[in-house]
Amino acid sequence: MRRRRDVLALVVPLMLLPAGCAVDLGGGAGPARPAVAEPTPADAGPPPPGVAPAESFEVGQRTLRLARGERELPTTVWYPESETGEFPVVIFSHGLGGKPADYRELLTSWAAAGFVVAAPAYPNTTAGSQQNALDVLNQPADAAHVLTAVLALNEEDGDRFAGRLLTDRVGAAGHSAGGITTIGEFTRGRDTRLDAGIVLAGSTLGVGTGFSGKETPMLFVHGELDQVVPYSSGRSAYDAVPWPKALLTLPEGDHVGALSRGDAFELLAATTTEFLRWSLYGDEGARDRIAEAAASGGDIAEFDDRL
Repeated sequence: MRRRRDVLALVVPLMLLPAGCAVDLGGGAGPARPAVAEPTPADAGPPPPGVAPAESFEVGQRTLRLARGERELPTTVWYPESETGEFPVVIFSHGLGGKPADYRELLTSWAAAGFVVAAPAYPNTTAGSQQNALDVLNQPADAAHVLTAVLALNEEDGDRFAGRLLTDRVGAAGHSAGGITTIGEFTRGRDTRLDAGIVLAGSTLGVGTGFSGKETPMLFVHGELDQVVPYSSGRSAYDAVPWPKALLTLPEGDHVGALSRGDAFELLAATTTEFLRWSLYGDEGARDRIAEAAASGGDIAEFDDRL
């Protein structure tokens, strides 16, 4: 019954929303549609060729107390513990009723591979909130605000991130309602700073298929047994992307199982990490390893590679 309630809570309000409609519910600040980020050199194309770190880093954690107007956005950041080096940034969006810590295993695996991962808790969809599904449409603007705040730390003297962030190598990722948020960052709330996207069990409900801006590689992951966001919804979102893309299908996967345990999690973590190494570090060797990682679990997954 809980899963059925989750389906209705997420899908019904968004289906009732008129196409193209902007909302500002329960947030108090800013329009639902975020301003497009000012063009930067990163908008011209993919990162130049590079090599991602081969070592596995110890992972640090910090919390940033951020807000967009009255919308409080406490943000957990996992990062590589290293005295040297500069690292790309990934903004991660949680699902309806979730929180950043729910995704610790996956996000710390990215941080250990050399990425700074910033995960805000959204005010009206996080655990303990009213879980207003319509407020998902305000979250691309929240994500853009958090990203701006994190990138600004690169210039803040004395901060542990000062001079340590690759501010022109930025990605977005999210699960479920956070996957909708992530798609929204490439459609109705396009953030032109983004160089890559990962959508886990997401759909285009409420944010549409108007993908715009520079060509940006995207990786979709979806379980065929997902009863919260149907596989067909994720597949339709994937099909609408006009850029290099790939779809990792988990034939026996549900909505959350692969996010924290078992062989499917290991495959998911490896595939998404290689994708980030390629798309954000410009590591061409990682390009070939994406498909290898996707195939590492045998019949656990199927991989449609159009990158």
